[in-house]
Amino acid sequence: MKTIYLINPKYQNYKQQGVVLIVALVFLIALTAVAAALMQNTATDIKMAGASQEKSIVTQETISEMERVIFNEYRKVDGANAFSDIIVGEITFDVTNDETMNASAVNANQYGFDVSCPRNTQPTSGMKCTITRVQITQTYGRDNNHAVQVNSGIAQELPAGN
Repeated sequence: MKTIYLINPKYQNYKQQGVVLIVALVFLIALTAVAAALMQNTATDIKMAGASQEKSIVTQETISEMERVIFNEYRKVDGANAFSDIIVGEITFDVTNDETMNASAVNANQYGFDVSCPRNTQPTSGMKCTITRVQITQTYGRDNNHAVQVNSGIAQELPAGN
């Protein structure tokens, strides 16, 4: 019967040291550490991109709501709008079924006095205006701990004699 060797018979008496196995394990650990660090950076980048996108969407929603509030107040049929009714104090407006958003307006004329109108394309001397500041704030985020605020100013000419 013939003996079959699984390894070369001339190396049969030498002990295997396992150096290749140890070197391979060290490289595997190093590659695993690099891969874990890259995955952590990727997860952080994805979170930052999501937060930036959410802020952009909330900002556009708030600007749109500002335009809707101003448009709806000026569109009133009777000619009077809420902005001309503010003398002292602040009024609030209804917003689109969103509990994270609130809108308000306040007369920006100091002490309720009428001021000269801001420049326009056809200036007239002595024209007085009432200036109203409209502000909309919307909170967002996981716990609504971030906010976007949009401000707009409205100057309305006062009728002659006021």
